[in-house]
Amino acid sequence: MVIDGIYYAVALTVGGGVASYLAGPWYGLPMYLMAAFCLYFFRDPERAIPAGDVVVSPADGKVLAVRAESDDRTRVSVFMNVFDVHVNRAPIGGVITEVSYKKGQFLVASRERASTENEQNLVVVEGGGSRVAFKQIAGLIARRIVCYKKAGDAVERGERVGLIKFGSRVDVWLGPEWSVAVREGNRVKAGSSVLGRKR
Repeated sequence: MVIDGIYYAVALTVGGGVASYLAGPWYGLPMYLMAAFCLYFFRDPERAIPAGDVVVSPADGKVLAVRAESDDRTRVSVFMNVFDVHVNRAPIGGVITEVSYKKGQFLVASRERASTENEQNLVVVEGGGSRVAFKQIAGLIARRIVCYKKAGDAVERGERVGLIKFGSRVDVWLGPEWSVAVREGNRVKAGSSVLGRKR
């Protein structure tokens, strides 16, 4: 459980209690339901991290796009709806060489424009002779990107690095040394689903 979920749930439960006391039990019910949803939303299950020369998904969700780009990299975009786990994980082990936050819009995260125009946080990990970049991208409902790491930090493959609150997207860029192992429409899980394998 991410600690934020406990804070939200406690605050909503207290609000529900006050509403129930002042206006009757039914008036507190919506807040109690929201508190239960927050506990569900901020869950953080353990994951089995695969071994070998692989890139794992940094996010739970549905693969929206697998696109070859002009710089010989492939972009894999994963969309997280409000029912997915929103904890993000490192795609490879190594050292974080860049963390770069950029303000932007809050378009629906499933739209292609969200990749460049929405609020986002770029994280670059270098290790094992490879460089993998991923972006935490805010969406229409997501209004806060959280990153626990900074440039210079060492990470293990599948290690927790942050989260995006309430519906969002993560884009991952794989270099030509990686063979992409997913297709559009696939469901993936952070830390355990393989996005790419070393050629």
